[in-house]
Amino acid sequence: MEPLSPEAALDWVIDALAMELAEAAPAPLSRRLYRGLRERIQAGFLAPGSRLPSSRRLARELCLGRNTVLAALEQLVAEGFLETRPGAGTFVADLQRLAGASPASEPASVPSRVGAGAATAAAALSARGTRLLGYSAGPNARPGVFTPGVPALDRFPRALWQRLVRRHLHRAPTDWLGYQAEGGVPALREALCDYLRLSRSVRCRPEQMLIVQGAQQGFELIARLLTDPGDRAWVEEPGYGGAKACFEAAGLEMLPVPVDDEGLRVAADLPAPRLIQVTPSHQYPSGVTMTLGRRLALLEAAERHGAWIIEDDYDSEFRYGQRPIAALQGLDDGGRVLYVGTFSKVLYPGLRLGYVVLPEPLVDPCRRANARLHREGQYVMQAALAEFIAAGHFSRHVRRMRDCYRDRQARLREALAPAVSAGLELSEGQAGMHLVAWLDDHASEAALVARGVDHGIGLSPLSAYYLTPPGRPGLVLGYAGASEAEIARAGGWLCREWLALRH
Repeated sequence: MEPLSPEAALDWVIDALAMELAEAAPAPLSRRLYRGLRERIQAGFLAPGSRLPSSRRLARELCLGRNTVLAALEQLVAEGFLETRPGAGTFVADLQRLAGASPASEPASVPSRVGAGAATAAAALSARGTRLLGYSAGPNARPGVFTPGVPALDRFPRALWQRLVRRHLHRAPTDWLGYQAEGGVPALREALCDYLRLSRSVRCRPEQMLIVQGAQQGFELIARLLTDPGDRAWVEEPGYGGAKACFEAAGLEMLPVPVDDEGLRVAADLPAPRLIQVTPSHQYPSGVTMTLGRRLALLEAAERHGAWIIEDDYDSEFRYGQRPIAALQGLDDGGRVLYVGTFSKVLYPGLRLGYVVLPEPLVDPCRRANARLHREGQYVMQAALAEFIAAGHFSRHVRRMRDCYRDRQARLREALAPAVSAGLELSEGQAGMHLVAWLDDHASEAALVARGVDHGIGLSPLSAYYLTPPGRPGLVLGYAGASEAEIARAGGWLCREWLALRH
């Protein structure tokens, strides 16, 4: 995984700050800008010596007054996080150098004391906490070329989005600044309901829609409200680690259920579950689509056991050469399916918005529990998203991304073509944002992952998606978040490395 260039890192920070500052908050804008810049300097997102844009350019890109920007920069200069050079501009200070030169700097024994503290903290974790960390290998803070689940952030219509956010920020009623318990902005729930009915054949009313801060929060809320510690959950094998982490945190016993070419394979002798988690439209990570027969069998099993089904429909918008598959929820006559969706894949992960379509009896309990456990928020962003959907921008963006991802998948296949000719097997790729390269043995998987680290290319081993080792060897290759040039370069490298191992 290659580090970002200083220019790219600066652009990333400015984009993130623009979206943060567009949200309503009680603190003055100059103070919020100061804190946002300081935190990113301390975290290392802005490298020492990086030159900041002029105050006029920052004010323009952040949609702030120049005096607001100057106040934040002057405070950072006064505290030593930034330094000015006459005639040259404003630069990020080298904090490590400053710390080393300070008379009050810590003695050389500090690293060993820090290490001891970390060891003590690790030892203090519960057994469940230790297991939970095993599922924490999600997308990296700075995604690499093959990181699964990362959308094309460079194609997101930021200028349009910022205009919508600013408009709704100015219109926002005062009570949006307080605690909320409505289940989300009504306009967003209505827009989503219309969209899901048309595009996914989901049967719902706006009242059944609960807006949450991403699919992960939806999983956690469902697990907390509908299960007790020790209850059993059926999970796909291989399957999504984020859902497993939520179930682990809830103290559930997870039973891995195999996935084959027809989807989840439910056997008659499986112990009864309380929860069943599935990705039927595009199984993660294998990419298969659950057949109608398997869907009906799953619904029958849930009814027989009195279980709830969590349908994770994480990237169903992206299908190539075929119509979208109707959601499992649309087949459910027993009110057993909770449909979970997210905007992290379609728009951008930092938006932190998702939704759950709830069966009627669970609407009020889930809404109240969510307001109590997580608090509702981001009503300005929700209102902007409602207009983004209602005005047709969402559908147009999905169509553009579908074309973009089709092209990027084609470029990856082109780069891997010599390896495929020599026997490398790739998944069909009729949908989604990643391909699976199936490998012959775990030694090849481990070798390719290790070589990728040496070359700055992050590879996700398929075996890590299994609850019970060793799992089937392979690589999960995300292609949506990288440019075609990056895909060609990294794909060519992977092709050469695989051929070298093969021969």
